[in-house]
Amino acid sequence: MFIEMKNIHVTHGSAQKVVDQFASPGVVEEAEGFVDLSVLVKETRKGPDEVVIMIRWESEEAWKQWEKSEPHLNMHRQSRGKAKPEHIISSSHQTYDVKAVKEKVSPAT
Repeated sequence: MFIEMKNIHVTHGSAQKVVDQFASPGVVEEAEGFVDLSVLVKETRKGPDEVVIMIRWESEEAWKQWEKSEPHLNMHRQSRGKAKPEHIISSSHQTYDVKAVKEKVSPAT
């Protein structure tokens, strides 16, 4: 398993704009090796909110294939030259190899 994380800091109260963007249907769901995508929001009382996009892949190779795929590259080409939306303060991107997973176990009966 391989995980791609995008951390996006947005102006207070605007996290839903990012949620809507990533929760709407897209092409990544059709990618070979795609497992799922989760959108997490940390809202604050003051200051920037944080949106975390967690995309799980079957393998690092599946993620690499997506990164160089035509649908992925086309998405980036469409945004080339456009200004960053005003509600986005900053963003970062990380990837992780999953080394261990615990799953829920049914109680013994």
